[in-house]
Amino acid sequence: MDINTDVVIVGTGVAGLFSALNLPAEKKIVMITKSDIESSDSFLAQGGICVQRDEDDYESYFEDTMKAGHYENRKESVDIMIRNSRQVIEDLVGYGVEFEQENGEFLYTREGAHSAPRILFHEDVTGKEITSKLLERVKELENVSIFEYTTMTDILEEEGRCAGIVAENEEGIIYLHAKDTILASGGIGGTYKHSTNFAHLTGDALRIAKEHGIRLEHLDYVQIHPTTLYSKKPGRRFLISESVRGEGAVLYNKEGKRFVDELLPRDVVTKAIQEQMEKDHTEFVWLSMEHISEETIRKHFPHIYQQCLEEGYDATKEWVPVVPAQHYFMGGIWVDCDSLTSMEHLYAAGETSCNGVHGANRLASNSLLESLVFAKRAAKKIGANR
Repeated sequence: MDINTDVVIVGTGVAGLFSALNLPAEKKIVMITKSDIESSDSFLAQGGICVQRDEDDYESYFEDTMKAGHYENRKESVDIMIRNSRQVIEDLVGYGVEFEQENGEFLYTREGAHSAPRILFHEDVTGKEITSKLLERVKELENVSIFEYTTMTDILEEEGRCAGIVAENEEGIIYLHAKDTILASGGIGGTYKHSTNFAHLTGDALRIAKEHGIRLEHLDYVQIHPTTLYSKKPGRRFLISESVRGEGAVLYNKEGKRFVDELLPRDVVTKAIQEQMEKDHTEFVWLSMEHISEETIRKHFPHIYQQCLEEGYDATKEWVPVVPAQHYFMGGIWVDCDSLTSMEHLYAAGETSCNGVHGANRLASNSLLESLVFAKRAAKKIGANR
């Protein structure tokens, strides 16, 4: 099957959806997703989305991001993300996204390695709130077609330029010819035994990019999340958000003693947990929410509370076993500040791309913001080249 379109977008997470919403209305767009339309990691993001609260917050937000990334971040990209954060939040609210408020003002929470509260949230399912609302808006667009259960197998290359993609579904092989292509196909968690990601996210875009000589960057920069709910069952690990520790949860060893500052960067906390498990000869450590009120647990973290209950733990009364698991990929397909790859007419956004914002270790709750900011820039660049 041959399909001709203006833009093809691979992936229906926040990066793919926000790209579609920011492309010119006259552009014909085809989106594909490897599984069903809601099985993207964007739906799983719990903690929230960062935003520069005011001008006074810029320096500390910039420093927090750089420090967490071990100063290997691309400074220009960090600056772009922070300075565009407030506009992105306004865009989201305009699309119907609801963030927690009190007396008409946004509520902000704090997570590990942040020097101040600057994270907007919706209960403990911020990713679901943002992604579902963006999906609703995209479904309203007459210029967008979405193919579910369709896997990209290659890109079309003509004279060194990207001219679309090759995909496959139950009906056979599809050649999607497009002037511009955006890869927003997510991370690599499906290649790990323990991961918070969906199993079908296996880095397909990276493999294809490598085969075509497209520049890749920092493929060894993989983030392990320190706290996922321990289970003997195989499959995706349930993430217990950073914001739980930001609200006062503490980590205990098998003797009930704290062994780490819970608000240090993720890689530092992860290393401390792994070392403690080796010392204790255990497969997990304990997370205690005893310093968080029961009302806060039930209101701010209802889904985490429910998931723990289903595993047999009442987080309002007892400690919960947690273990580190693969969570996020900071490397990927190299892109410039407009999300353009090293191949003409090929863009990448979200976790599959590497614009340098995160450096060697992502700061908590920067992922949704970074994806949205640079997806929008890809769309605007394509729109400007019409």
